[in-house]
Amino acid sequence: MVNGLVVEAAELARLYGQRAPGSAPAYQRVKDLVAEQVTAGHWAEDDALPSESQFVEALGLSRMTINRALRELATEGVIRRVMGVGSFVAPRKGSSALAGVHNIADEVRRRGHHYRARVLSVREERADPKAGAQLGLGAGGAVFHSRVVHYEDDVAIQLEDRYVNPAFAPGYLEQDFTLQTPFAFLSKVAPLGKGEHIVEAVLASAEECAILGVAPSEPCLLIQRRTWSRDALVSVARLLHPGSRYRLEGAFDTH
Repeated sequence: MVNGLVVEAAELARLYGQRAPGSAPAYQRVKDLVAEQVTAGHWAEDDALPSESQFVEALGLSRMTINRALRELATEGVIRRVMGVGSFVAPRKGSSALAGVHNIADEVRRRGHHYRARVLSVREERADPKAGAQLGLGAGGAVFHSRVVHYEDDVAIQLEDRYVNPAFAPGYLEQDFTLQTPFAFLSKVAPLGKGEHIVEAVLASAEECAILGVAPSEPCLLIQRRTWSRDALVSVARLLHPGSRYRLEGAFDTH
């Protein structure tokens, strides 16, 4: 009886061979193929992938190429790798890279899922002492304030509460944040220079629980993010995620 994983690897070899060699680097073509199999449902959550050796034999690529493809897929949350056991399709739990600042809409779509947003409010208001101090505006200075809920396959995965320095984002109040995220707009008008994350576990308020559709007892993941353009602080955001639906991931190499 033929091992099922070998059959899967053989099918991937056929699909891989249909792609133009110069269309993308080999590791990227392997990544795209695996992601397509997951998105199409050919591999379900927790299904085992072919081993690195089986990929190498079936596709005729180096182990280094296969390892890079699988490593990056794991970082992006498409698969999970268990040392000494193998690689598996990751559960459908949203994730962000621990290092770096990314557009949540892009993250959701890369996982092959549907993204949408619901805007709760976008307005100009007087900064409270904390927001005013962080943005260098002083208490009572004008600030743009937006609240947006982000969804993955119609499940709320993030409540974004953001304050923006008006000097760096003209036109912010006129944007339709169901068509582009606040992050995407700010990246255009005030390109990201650096960012800062503070991550902690919290319980959401009653209002936040209602918005996210979680029980009052469910732990949430809170990311407090500040972003700069050049040397100017542009935005301060409070990003609240249901703990059961989201995670932060990172990878490091000691070599």
